Amino acid sequence: QRQMCIRDSVSRHFYPVSFVKKYIDLLAMQKMNYFHWHLTDDQGWRIEIKKYPLLTKIGSWREQTTIGHNSGRYDGKRYGGYYTQQQIKDIIKYAADRYITIIPEIDMPGHSAAAMTAYPEFSCNPSGGHTVWSNGGISYDVINVANPAAVQFAKDVLEEIMELFPGKHIHIGGDECPTDEWEKNAECQALYKKLGLTSYRQLQSHFIQQLDEFVKGKGHKLSVWNEAITAS
Repeated sequence: QRQMCIRDSVSRHFYPVSFVKKYIDLLAMQKMNYFHWHLTDDQGWRIEIKKYPLLTKIGSWREQTTIGHNSGRYDGKRYGGYYTQQQIKDIIKYAADRYITIIPEIDMPGHSAAAMTAYPEFSCNPSGGHTVWSNGGISYDVINVANPAAVQFAKDVLEEIMELFPGKHIHIGGDECPTDEWEKNAECQALYKKLGLTSYRQLQSHFIQQLDEFVKGKGHKLSVWNEAITAS
């Protein structure tokens, strides 16, 4: 059996169910059997999470989109969309019928501007300004990994993801996560000191380890980008 994978993002540019199915047909033609589906990012949250409805009500929409890369020009058009859990199940079955397993990617703790706009209480600045990003690049708006409620939020989201996707692997990204907000946050400073850390990047590793244990306990495996576990 050929173990092949292709990654696609709907978090930045949303595609309807019909297009996703067409895409899956193309993967099947090439005998690829893993579809790595990037469902959330700074620019949009694309999957219904029943426990946190604001993720799609607020987090799936941005006010406009940049024209070109860092051009400073925008189209001025509100943009977004998301998949219901029923649509997700339908797409999973469609892929499975073509011998394709879907690996969902739910980015955390970085690339979380859309999620933090929907639920700012889980960010490092609960009363600060948050927005679903209209740009590319890397946002500093990340999950407050020292807040137990924010960690539970991450686990709750992954719980629903694992219930939906039958494959073993759950991808949480973990790449390009700035530590700037953690370094200024009192809760993160306290946890940093309590754990005797030497780098704020290690707070990310601590967060990843908690999620890893949670996911393993549910019979799944966590996948991340390499920088999520190297603390460098």
